[in-house]
Amino acid sequence: MYSDVSSCNTYNYGDALYWDARYVQEAESFDWYQRYASLRPLVRRYIPTSSRVLMVGCGNALMSEDMVDDGYENIMNVDISSVAIDLMRRKYEHMPQLNYMEMDVRDMSFFPDESFDAVIDKGTLDSLMCGSDAPISAARMLGEVSRLLKPGGIYMLITYGDPKVRMPHLTRSIYSWKIVLYAIPRPGFKKPAGSSSNSHLEPVPITETGLLPADFVLDDPDSHFIYVCKKMDETTDPSNISSHPLIADAS
Repeated sequence: MYSDVSSCNTYNYGDALYWDARYVQEAESFDWYQRYASLRPLVRRYIPTSSRVLMVGCGNALMSEDMVDDGYENIMNVDISSVAIDLMRRKYEHMPQLNYMEMDVRDMSFFPDESFDAVIDKGTLDSLMCGSDAPISAARMLGEVSRLLKPGGIYMLITYGDPKVRMPHLTRSIYSWKIVLYAIPRPGFKKPAGSSSNSHLEPVPITETGLLPADFVLDDPDSHFIYVCKKMDETTDPSNISSHPLIADAS
């Protein structure tokens, strides 16, 4: 459970000063990894539009706006950067479905326990894994996510981290999460003609130890992984983490 040294550079992505400086220089909207259109089938499958959603590390991305356009009614967006939050508050002051707060995801004590039906994380855990004290920061964030989720709630993690580096953090018994894994090729990736393709709408198989099977081949070696983590309780059926049908992407 170490930091993602091989995927990081010299920047401290867990530092508010880094992000403030970046958003001053790069005010134009930017979505990490995937746009909502690519993630929509999975978001709509696991997170009903009536859910109270927490978007951690929202930055200046269009993800929340796109979700509101798709029918989502209540999204709380938090980020460690005051610059990003001020920018987004002004941009979306006309959109009551979106709220913005400056907040460190490692301490979200402002919110009471079980405040949200879903938490979406697109690159925020990854950022902490590149910062100082990465394992401690990750544990603090994930502990807060677990605390804030209602029983049966969904934590959807979109990350570059494969199961070897993410499952040790996600499978700690204190979280009681039932996890389903998906993999989505990078935007613009084209598989060689004539080769077979996996459906990114189908779960990726994982072994009993939480790893990819040795014979499983990703369409894109640098795919993004989506971990759908459901907070279990005594009344939750672990055999089915969603009763909502899979909705294909549609305009």
